[in-house]
Amino acid sequence: MKDAENIPALMQDLGRRAKAAARELAFAPSDAKRQALESAADALWTKRGEIIAANAKDLDFGRDKGLSPAMMDRLMLDEARIRSMCDGLRAVAAQDDPVGTVMSEWDRPSGLHIKRVRTPLGVIGVIYESRPNVTADAGALCLKAGNAVILRGGSESFHSSGAIHACLVEGLKAAGLPEDAIQRVPTRDREAVRELLTMTDYVDVIVPRGGKGLVGLVQREARVPVFAHLEGIVHIYIDKAADPQKTMDVVINAKTRRTGICGAAECLLVHRDALPLGQAVLNALMEKGVEVRAGEGLSGTVAATDADWGTEYLDSIIAAKVVEDLDGAIDHIRQFSSSHTDAIMTEDDAAAERFFQRLDSAILMRNASTQFADGGEFGMGGEIGIATGKMHARGPVGAEQLTSFKYIVEGDGTVRG
Repeated sequence: MKDAENIPALMQDLGRRAKAAARELAFAPSDAKRQALESAADALWTKRGEIIAANAKDLDFGRDKGLSPAMMDRLMLDEARIRSMCDGLRAVAAQDDPVGTVMSEWDRPSGLHIKRVRTPLGVIGVIYESRPNVTADAGALCLKAGNAVILRGGSESFHSSGAIHACLVEGLKAAGLPEDAIQRVPTRDREAVRELLTMTDYVDVIVPRGGKGLVGLVQREARVPVFAHLEGIVHIYIDKAADPQKTMDVVINAKTRRTGICGAAECLLVHRDALPLGQAVLNALMEKGVEVRAGEGLSGTVAATDADWGTEYLDSIIAAKVVEDLDGAIDHIRQFSSSHTDAIMTEDDAAAERFFQRLDSAILMRNASTQFADGGEFGMGGEIGIATGKMHARGPVGAEQLTSFKYIVEGDGTVRG
């Protein structure tokens, strides 16, 4: 199926099968979905050697392609990361089933009893880049919410994603659920993405998870509704009332724990009255090998340019800028943020409240590392991405965010006058 002229037929077939599976999943028992995910977790761990071998092929491909160290880190799987995927599957399995949950109910003077009830979205197309663990996260969350999913991973993670997908299918088989509930596009051909974006007869929502180029392509070409996961241009603002030790610990963790994830800090804003603390933090980052692109009044590795504000590095690089005050930080973030995650370091409750009220990023934090911008850390078991738009889902997209709702209306021979 590598021949481009076969891609439309391939994708239409995936769509038809996903649509049929979604109809079955809409009323699948909670126990069956739980069993499928637990069995998939067992299969992942049992086959960890095969997954790591498949990942080695992807790492070779990534090296040949010249991926950065941060991107190679995103791509790499070891036993600890596979264990984490297994834990994520089991955490999603243990959650309450969102499907059928009564969101609200009320009676009307007419005699009608009305309930708003969670229902699956249907078929979800997930397009992602180099992180193979998204295969497990997305498959699990879509299944938990009663949706069929078509997964299209990046070319770099092709072999790893295939091995992980096979384990998810094992789980579906073990639970007696349709194997077509979790499908994977079996080609690296980019034409498959373009086809998926226009399959309005079969696909209800597209979730892109990746860099600006991928998300831009999806938003330009999709005819199917999109939950946008934009880049993570993540800011941390050091207020004049910041605690020095908390600030040092949080900023270093936010930048260096994993530089290639969307919650990694990319820009440090420093209140003019907190300049000594800000410089001490930057010095500590440079000691850890971080390249600091410093604005006026700060010392760094190199001088910042205008291009550094609003850049997602996904690497061991951070931009830093002095601002006059809290409102100066807010103005900067409004101009350059991607509405993903932004944080304030302060012991001043009023400053934190002003920061929270005046900014509208999907996630706002106080005195905590932005690396916590993750569905698993929010107690969702995992996430399909961080939605930065304002329609339907925002922030970490877990199982509950992958549902819609319908109204159930009951009467007793009730007629309208």
